[in-house]
Amino acid sequence: MASLSALLLRGPSLLRPCPQLSAARTYAAGGDFKYIISEKKGKKNNVGLIQLNRPKALNALCQPLINEMNQALMTFQEDPSIGAIVLTGSEKSFAAGADIKEMSDKTLQFCYSEKLLKGWDNMSQVTKPIIAAVNGFALGGGCELALMCDIIYAGENAQFGQPEILIGTIPGGGGTQRLTRVVGKSLAMEMVLTGDRISAQEAKQAGLISKIFPVEKLVEEAIQCAEKIANNSKIVTQMAKESVNAAFETTLAEGIRLEKKLFFSTFATDDQKEGMSAFVEKRKANFKDN
Repeated sequence: MASLSALLLRGPSLLRPCPQLSAARTYAAGGDFKYIISEKKGKKNNVGLIQLNRPKALNALCQPLINEMNQALMTFQEDPSIGAIVLTGSEKSFAAGADIKEMSDKTLQFCYSEKLLKGWDNMSQVTKPIIAAVNGFALGGGCELALMCDIIYAGENAQFGQPEILIGTIPGGGGTQRLTRVVGKSLAMEMVLTGDRISAQEAKQAGLISKIFPVEKLVEEAIQCAEKIANNSKIVTQMAKESVNAAFETTLAEGIRLEKKLFFSTFATDDQKEGMSAFVEKRKANFKDN
């Protein structure tokens, strides 16, 4: 959750946006954004793309940035044309953590009134698949943000870590919980207790990410994956996401029961009939998302 941008940089930093986003327009119900760039991508404009855009602070997660990200997420969530979402940062930093200046003087009473980290976990309520495209630093809250996504792709320069212990606190955005479930107790405990980072290669070996790409190709690859997902039945995709997530939140027996109920539920959709008919007839399915 903590930002170490002051330690990561010896002087001011100017980060260039990803090349694919340099001419991006904003896409939001409420108008232009200050801390993010949001647009539709893909051949069918069925992928929502959100780029964290606070370069001088290595995309440190201040509350206004979180608010804008949540607004963009809800816009894509409610847009029936969007089938999947990609979340990225710059080529140098996905997100270096929370904004320490913003939280350093907060009190216990302030924290317990739920004013600190307000809305940080809204992403976990989004039912459409979210792909994190991580280049550079994903530290503290940045790592926790990636962990809330459904798929993580990483650039070759990616670094993941939970360095909160180094500034006298612990992860507060799910780092001790989601990280442990993904990489296991030993590695999670080492990362949390030492503040040490792991590379993209180490993260892949640990199961934290699924694929590694060259820095300049990362966002493009994530969008291509999102397009594949978006071209499937949106309603069935949401069922699949719910079922996989249940594996982290329930017992095996409960998860199997939920999976079976969701599997049976697909037979109430037109898309199941279309998908199976297309398979039998050896043609491409034409899903209508119902």
